[in-house]
Amino acid sequence: MKNIAIFLFLVIIIFILSAINPLNCHAQKGIDYAFSLGVQSGFVYGQSIEIVYPANTMAELLSELLWDMKPVLYLGLQADYGRINPMSIPGIFASLSFKAGIPGDSGYLENRDWQSTQNTALTNYSRHTNATNAFLMLDLAVGASIPIGSVLYIKPFISGSWMHFSFTGRDGFYQYASGGGGIYGPIEDAPIISEYGKAITYQQDWLLIAAGLTAGTNYFAPFSFELTFQISPLTYCAAIDNHIKRNTIFNDYTFLGLFIEPKGRISFTVGNIDFSLEAAYRHIGRTRGVCFIKQGNNAYTLSASDSGAALEIFDARFIVSYRF
Repeated sequence: MKNIAIFLFLVIIIFILSAINPLNCHAQKGIDYAFSLGVQSGFVYGQSIEIVYPANTMAELLSELLWDMKPVLYLGLQADYGRINPMSIPGIFASLSFKAGIPGDSGYLENRDWQSTQNTALTNYSRHTNATNAFLMLDLAVGASIPIGSVLYIKPFISGSWMHFSFTGRDGFYQYASGGGGIYGPIEDAPIISEYGKAITYQQDWLLIAAGLTAGTNYFAPFSFELTFQISPLTYCAAIDNHIKRNTIFNDYTFLGLFIEPKGRISFTVGNIDFSLEAAYRHIGRTRGVCFIKQGNNAYTLSASDSGAALEIFDARFIVSYRF
């Protein structure tokens, strides 16, 4: 985080020096494209989800762990290249966004298990304080800008995303129904037991490839507006779950959860400086794949149960960019 802070500081200095440069290159005739570099700040609010599918139990899931990000604050950089006025003539564009979260407590980790072979009743429940240790997002989009009439433009594009999340669950309680071998009593009759210290750590690395479309207008300059939607089933997640007190590690490799992301942006332009507010909802449905288990010093073995992951976050950010 120290290196990221230094990098952001240098970018801000360059931004300020560029902003006070008296030379306005966009006033020159024949320059249709511009590169912009900006800084951003925002937050995400939602959950990263860990899933285990049943092999021989009755419920829809064997286990579900909900890792809160409520909220996670972040800083970042935004870079764009494209036509100065996308409503003039067709062109190309590219966009790159990097976000780095600020570590800290971000809600709770909730763990639910349905281990019964006789019914779908909940058998295990636990809740711990969740800390987000790492939050990194890198998004890239490349496409074309196409004017539609004199008041609208569209931007079809291909995008790619990488996301890295790391969490620690600590200091909480658990309630486990009595029984075993697939036969359990009511969880309501089980005692609630407190525990302290680190219980579980979890890490997700996501890779996404999607197609999207943006519709926008700068007809109301200096204000401009954009609505974006992207979708894809091409999602991959590699995850590591370390149950510290059980001395057990689960490595998950899962695929093909449906990714969708609607997004809206409003911008205000003063000279070469753009001020933007953006809100997005990022959803990845349940993936499914294999799980490898390592207990103690033993070697990894293939689990009988499939594993999965999912993601639900609302993302809001403020961006200040300078066009060169």
